[in-house]
Amino acid sequence: MSSPVTLADLAKMDNADFIATVGGVYENSPWVAESVLNSAPFDSITSLHKAMKGAVDSAPEEKKLALINAHPDLAGKAALAGELTAESKEEQGKAGLDTLTQSELEHFTKMNDEYKAKFGFVFILAVRNATKHTILSSFEARLKNTRMKEFEECVTQIHKIAWMRLLTVLEPADTGFLTCHVLDTAGGKPADKMKIVLKRVSGGGKIGVIGEFVTNDDGRLTGGPALKGNKEFTVGVYEWTFNVGDYFAKEGSSLAGTPFLSNVPLVFGIDNPEDHYHVPLLCSPYGYSTYRGS
Repeated sequence: MSSPVTLADLAKMDNADFIATVGGVYENSPWVAESVLNSAPFDSITSLHKAMKGAVDSAPEEKKLALINAHPDLAGKAALAGELTAESKEEQGKAGLDTLTQSELEHFTKMNDEYKAKFGFVFILAVRNATKHTILSSFEARLKNTRMKEFEECVTQIHKIAWMRLLTVLEPADTGFLTCHVLDTAGGKPADKMKIVLKRVSGGGKIGVIGEFVTNDDGRLTGGPALKGNKEFTVGVYEWTFNVGDYFAKEGSSLAGTPFLSNVPLVFGIDNPEDHYHVPLLCSPYGYSTYRGS
């Protein structure tokens, strides 16, 4: 795969090169890229995707239907014949659809046929990070929907596919960063001097421990964001590990010989490397919670 194109280089391209670069993010539908040419240049993948999404959402229903049907069946005839686009081949391969057993292939064929017979268009799911089980479960659940609901869901899934494809062909804007804040809900105050370890579980960049921190008096990371910019802050799965047991021992909390909570792992995903992700922890000696902040 070629290196991602920078947004600065994308801005310098003529119309033909622009469409050649991003025209494939909506499957076999370069008209979507063509429709946003007048809005260029774009300063982020986020703004480009928003413009492309708007072009699709404002299109007439027959054009959306053609967009849906421009996608291949999952593990269908096009895949077996080697006729998938490069993007679809990679995505179906990541989901393991290129290594199905004969019985699995027959099951997928049956589900594809049932779905098309009921709704009149192909089943769409963003499968890049899905498993065979996830896909089949989605088939079964969505076969119960109305045609209108499924039509809308397919368009939503197409936008998700386009977003993930844009992330593979373009280099994100250098704006994203990761922060954290730890609150001691038992003491009603910030959790100061708590040790936190950050690992990258999967995605771009080094896998494993990528940072060790100690919270300041306000319960935040000393030194600012844990990760910042498109070289550090990349799409992937991450894990905070909070040393909760030692913190509450320091605070003089009455703990059991074996604390109920010692190290608290918190696994989370980064989908938009241009955004601010604030992933905090609210904790006591006996429970914790989190949320996606900004």
